[in-house]
Amino acid sequence: MLAKSLKKRENELANAKRQLKILSQGIFENGELPMFNAQLEAVNKSVLKSKALEILQINVGYMCNQVCAHCHVDAGPDRKEIMTRKTMQQCLDVIKKTGAHTLDLTGGAPEMNPNFKWFVVEATKIGVKDFIVRSNLTIITANKKYYDLPEFFKKYNIHVISSMPHWTKGKTDNQRGDGVFNASIKALKMLNAVGYGMPESKLKLDLVYNPSGAFLPGNQDALEFDFKKALLSDFNIQFHQLFSITNLPISRFLDYLLASDNYNDYMYSLVEAFNPAAVENVMCTNTLSVSWDGWLYDCDFNQMLELKVNSSVQHISKFNKEALSDRTICVSQHCYGCTAGSGSSCQGTVA
Repeated sequence: MLAKSLKKRENELANAKRQLKILSQGIFENGELPMFNAQLEAVNKSVLKSKALEILQINVGYMCNQVCAHCHVDAGPDRKEIMTRKTMQQCLDVIKKTGAHTLDLTGGAPEMNPNFKWFVVEATKIGVKDFIVRSNLTIITANKKYYDLPEFFKKYNIHVISSMPHWTKGKTDNQRGDGVFNASIKALKMLNAVGYGMPESKLKLDLVYNPSGAFLPGNQDALEFDFKKALLSDFNIQFHQLFSITNLPISRFLDYLLASDNYNDYMYSLVEAFNPAAVENVMCTNTLSVSWDGWLYDCDFNQMLELKVNSSVQHISKFNKEALSDRTICVSQHCYGCTAGSGSSCQGTVA
């Protein structure tokens, strides 16, 4: 398991331009596989355009208590990028005027931002239909100062979406680090204890699955059935939904693909599984992603590749709904990950 982030190790893939260059060379540059924009043209969709804004996803910092092998954010304890209260206030000002029905807080571990609780309290005053916090679970048990998170989430009716690579210890720890499985089970029990994930409960607890290797995820419904059966029988743990997410070939997962000589085969798998139906519902068309320092992106993945929105307005402090509407979405070859098979988004499959 990695001990440091790519950035801390000064790995070349910590550079977004280097990642984009790799994604445009080799099998794409020589014509073996079509560039993503050419694939769009082939299905009579020359460009992707934004639709009405429904989801505001805010990355409040790259700091995390874990260093996961597949992490597209390259998050970890050594990442110090943290959203300030000033930028959070700018986000709050925008939330009031967007009409977006979903507020989605992510990281890193969003709970590690020192102003996390303040932001949650202030954001709930505005009122959104679905207020999501993406938790890695282990943060809940990492330190006594986080032990109250289940009760805090309950008080403000937060929709908790948590990473859970597998229902077995071996596969989970292999992807996320030694001890992660046991800590995750403990955290899930703490959430269940306050009502999260119970069949009739309004306290929503969903899990996220992503493959541990260079392959596409299986059927989401089938995976959910297996997860629910195993976690209930082995640990008496319950949750509501399972979201299946395809690993995108960026950051640490790209590093893994290249190091294991799986890059070409994986890209072939994504391209061959391209689904035009998934294109219609990709998350970048109804989502706006905000980085820890306030820059705007079409999605969380574009944020990590530093592909800012195609707009005269590119920072939360200058937010203008009209300037950001009907914009052309920035794409590159990583976008095949969201359009392969049943599609992939932060809310699971899309087709």
